[in-house]
Amino acid sequence: MEPPNPQLPIPQPPNQQPPDQQPLIQLEALGRNGPFRARNRTTVSDVVGTPLAELSLVPSLYVRRSLAALRAAHPLPATERTAALTRAGRLFADATLGGVSPGEYRDLVSRCSGLPVSVVASASAIVADAAAEARNTILQARPSGAVDRWDAPSTRQGQAVWTRRGNVFAVHAAGNHPGVHALWLEALALGYRVAVRPSQREPFTPHRLVTALREAGFGHDHIVLLPTDHTVADSIIEGADLALVYGGDEVMRKYGADPTVLPQGPGRSKILLTGEDWRDHMDVVIDSVGAEGGTACVNATAVFAETDTVDTRAVAEETAARLAAIPSLSAGDPKAVLPVLPVAEARAVERYLLRVAEGATAHLGGDGIVDELGDGSAVLRPAVFRLDRADARQAGTELGFPCVWVAPWSAADGIGPLRNTLVLTAITDDTPLIERLVDEPTISNVYVGDHPTHWMRHGIPHDGYLAEFLMRSKTVIRD
Repeated sequence: MEPPNPQLPIPQPPNQQPPDQQPLIQLEALGRNGPFRARNRTTVSDVVGTPLAELSLVPSLYVRRSLAALRAAHPLPATERTAALTRAGRLFADATLGGVSPGEYRDLVSRCSGLPVSVVASASAIVADAAAEARNTILQARPSGAVDRWDAPSTRQGQAVWTRRGNVFAVHAAGNHPGVHALWLEALALGYRVAVRPSQREPFTPHRLVTALREAGFGHDHIVLLPTDHTVADSIIEGADLALVYGGDEVMRKYGADPTVLPQGPGRSKILLTGEDWRDHMDVVIDSVGAEGGTACVNATAVFAETDTVDTRAVAEETAARLAAIPSLSAGDPKAVLPVLPVAEARAVERYLLRVAEGATAHLGGDGIVDELGDGSAVLRPAVFRLDRADARQAGTELGFPCVWVAPWSAADGIGPLRNTLVLTAITDDTPLIERLVDEPTISNVYVGDHPTHWMRHGIPHDGYLAEFLMRSKTVIRD
């Protein structure tokens, strides 16, 4: 329960860490009255099991009161929102926030998530840039025939006005990659008040970002951070007007038919490789599979090789040889490329992979993908498996490390095997095929030619524009 006076100290149990261990970072909820340290807290540990922080978990009453405060608040004027977002991006990238410097923040995220520290640094820059570009991005999404103010001169003759579908937006954030937090900033730019439920796996990024937004000018009743356990999580979605939820296939099944929820599930990004010059495009294949540690939804999960012009076995062999050369390093090493997990979690991923891969031909990872570092953690090594048909069930299996399924494809297979894809890189000069791929509703993005599946740019939609979900056009005519 939220205390009536947040300035009064809350009795806390003594820390249990050994005397020689640094005190745990306190990641407090950020609610309507400022930071709040809950009695119910969970420990955030790194991949070797060392405790790093305590994360406050708030009860449902606290959630309801926070959402009520968001609903009662009025948004800042658009120009002030834009300026505050730009300031927040700079603070997120460069400032010491909550006693944590930018370098310490990157180290904490790398340690708890197992992401290479270079990936964390790149993702933090993307989040900072997204804050500065949020206004431009939402303008790209606005219909050309609409204005964003009811009192624009054109509404005297009748005009479409772009308006919010609601006022309170909830985010159930993922913990696999800091870059997911670049997206919901657009909701603030549109005037929504936002409630973020952080992942317990990696809460440092959203905590830092919400802190930066508050220091930049967004009020406590405009942006809140509501860590909860699973029993309370749904109350955040139920209390908001609209929500963005990250997760696996179970999330898609749970929320896929709910018009108030935008589920973000596996990307299952793919590459279609055609032409006798296919070897000239292998850099794009390797980059698509291995960049970002293979942890992002935009990493390639499958490569479909046209059987008339491409040697599928050769593609798998070359992919395996190049990925096998990546060294196993701890996540904090500047040269690290591959993700790291606690050994027990890594072994669970390995068992799942080998079970799914039954019947496929292993070119890399057939004997396992776990490389223990000797400290209780393990690197997830790349895996490459070759399938014997385009519609093999394994081609849709997405895992959080460089794992790729190489499958044969021909024109007779049609675009069926290429459906349900966040990004499809099509290396082909078949214009009718490209047109069919662009027209296919279940393919979100089509990159024609040498463009890795992880390519992104601010202002360009990721999985459609978020504003397509958050906004609508209504007619206004006035005297």
